[in-house]
Amino acid sequence: MSSGLPTVKLRALEPEDLEILYTIENTVSEWNVGATNVPYSRYVLRDYIANTASDIYADRQLRLMVDNGSGETVGIADLVSFDPRHGRAEIGIVILDRYRRSGYAVAALTQLISYARSILHLHQLYAIVPVSNTACVRLFDKLAFDESCRLREWLHGEHGYEDAVMLCKML
Repeated sequence: MSSGLPTVKLRALEPEDLEILYTIENTVSEWNVGATNVPYSRYVLRDYIANTASDIYADRQLRLMVDNGSGETVGIADLVSFDPRHGRAEIGIVILDRYRRSGYAVAALTQLISYARSILHLHQLYAIVPVSNTACVRLFDKLAFDESCRLREWLHGEHGYEDAVMLCKML
């Protein structure tokens, strides 16, 4: 813990993660940054957990649970939109409300970036973040992601269309 970051462990989804996954996927306030706008049933999520290979090459995505040093699950980190030909993926993270602002996002993303570089040999990671989500923009800035472009009226939320920024990191 010399870095000042909390201890985290990234791990594959387990059947016991159903309720946490259900909570995260059905948090309406998170829908404006994702591709979904409908709730997921426990049945669908149970099937997803049972059938995911947890292999980015097979699934074209990798979803990992984030556990803290006490073994509590604090969130989920993703690599999605994986493009093996061009060596890139979109990176994302959701930390449960009660664990936010404790360094878990930085610690988890630092590990995920290292994994993407050293194990997957990716060339580039990117995130698309609403400009109004200043905490998330600061998070990726802290991790040395650069603003690549501003996407005008890219996301639709409860107040209409909103600009987003594409943040990129070459590995």
